[in-house]
Amino acid sequence: MTGYYEPVIRGSRFRSGANRWPIYGVPDDMLTIDLGAAYPELAKYRLRGRIEGRRIVPYWSRGEIDAHGDAFKAPVLLWAADPIDLFFLQIQGSGRILLPDGSMVRVGYADQNGYPYQSIGRWLVAQGELTLDKASMAGIKEWARANPSRLSELLQSNPSFVFFRELPSGNDGPIGALGVPLTAGRSIAVDSQSIPLGAPVFLASTWPNESRPLRRLMVAQDTGGAIKGVVRADFFWGFGPENGALAGRMRQSGEMWVLLPVGYAPN
Repeated sequence: MTGYYEPVIRGSRFRSGANRWPIYGVPDDMLTIDLGAAYPELAKYRLRGRIEGRRIVPYWSRGEIDAHGDAFKAPVLLWAADPIDLFFLQIQGSGRILLPDGSMVRVGYADQNGYPYQSIGRWLVAQGELTLDKASMAGIKEWARANPSRLSELLQSNPSFVFFRELPSGNDGPIGALGVPLTAGRSIAVDSQSIPLGAPVFLASTWPNESRPLRRLMVAQDTGGAIKGVVRADFFWGFGPENGALAGRMRQSGEMWVLLPVGYAPN
């Protein structure tokens, strides 16, 4: 059981010295390839690619997107003030951008470049830079601030890259994969190949870094690139730094009971 939340990061509508990290929309040249029509056994897979000559090749990785710089062909929705905050915005999949005038813009997941998610926390552990117990969101951010010369190396260890869309503002939660707003403390992200979206799920786990029981009925309303497996859930904590601290510390064991209607036969 891990956790996620809706962060708020500083940014601007316009590029400036303080806000110079692009928050991209979906690139015009990225193709979504559905294999299910020709190969039904591959219907659950979606490939992302681009045209190179007469061939379709994999889309650009994170490192390649970074290397393109201003030449990268994607609309820029906003400009972020901090690259590590922007990276974690991609990990969370949605968030709010605090503009210089104090107003906020909400952005949500629109698409992804097709590469599997790789944990930068595990990369830091493998490099001997952090121990596993320190590889939380806070620990990773602390390491990044202390090692600015290795920031690109760290971020590019995860080739996955998320593109955003601007969403209407409001006090509801961000929109999950089910197409409805997430509810803090009641929504989870699951592997939809194992658990049907919309299903009630009773979760039995513990609070982050505690032995205090966390047992409650949740609803499977979201998915995530790192959420793979049958007994695997990402717990949505809500908006803001306090919930971010809980989400960043959550790496708990747990059990899940999926509640299905009588007579329903899952795949």
